[in-house]
Amino acid sequence: MTPTAKAHWQIHACVLLWGFTAILGKLITLPALPLVWWRMLLVAGALLLLPRIWRGLRALPRRLRWAYAGVGALVALHWLTFYGAVKLANASVAATCMALATVFVALIEPRLSGRRISWRELALGVAVLPGVALVVGGVPAEMRTGIAVGALSALFVALFGSLNKRLVDRADPLTVTAIELGAGTVALTLLWPLVALLAPSLAGGFAAPGARDAGYLLLLAFGCTLLPFALSLAALRHMSAFSAQLAINLEPVYAIALAILLLGEQRELTPAFYAGVAIIMAAVLAHPLLERRRAPPAQLHPENLATGEARDLIEPRPND
Repeated sequence: MTPTAKAHWQIHACVLLWGFTAILGKLITLPALPLVWWRMLLVAGALLLLPRIWRGLRALPRRLRWAYAGVGALVALHWLTFYGAVKLANASVAATCMALATVFVALIEPRLSGRRISWRELALGVAVLPGVALVVGGVPAEMRTGIAVGALSALFVALFGSLNKRLVDRADPLTVTAIELGAGTVALTLLWPLVALLAPSLAGGFAAPGARDAGYLLLLAFGCTLLPFALSLAALRHMSAFSAQLAINLEPVYAIALAILLLGEQRELTPAFYAGVAIIMAAVLAHPLLERRRAPPAQLHPENLATGEARDLIEPRPND
């Protein structure tokens, strides 16, 4: 097997593992906030055992550490609302909402970078609207709150992904991930009373997970976060960012297929939902194809790969 072919298998394995995050979120009985708190704590704790992380922390200016910590708070809010969508609706709905992250990035990132929104980006936003309408109409009424929370999660993805792009190449990817997830754990701890007041079903009380949940949490932290992070770093050495981006954009498809196979969620949803998913995914997959025609060669930002699901990670190289 050639290095390029192996890299494609590796990146699709990453996407499959990321697709499992929504499934595990449904299987874990903890409310969304303690679920995310334990996931972030486990990953950050594991990373802090590496001497490389401490060397990277010492080399970072204080201002940059605080910047990454702020992004980490957004990562925490993204995961909180993502798993909130899983709990309030189901894994398929939450995964579909994550596909909207590409749309939000297309609309938000130009404002953060000071450039005008292109007609392609506006067209992407308009193109997904019929799909969103079909998705909303294709779920039971009691799941629609989950769609709103999932869309908010996609917005947080767009915010932290766009901000990370502005900070790219300034630190070691593993060090950045450790800072962001560690800061996210602290942020959730501080926000716990507020979330308990505003959305008690997402917060619950603090308690150690049972044996079953602990096993799923370990799988989520190491099998679906650190393992795909390592695989993706290896794969990106032998494939283009464009090919990797197309594979990553397929994550909602993987997640929905897994939800059908493992959870039987198709019984909860109508054909209109899946028609909406098809429209949204067609628009999301068309976006990098259109951008490739006008943009210079692109790179994926590896420090994003351990801190979110289904994101737009393409950015022109700084010197192109």
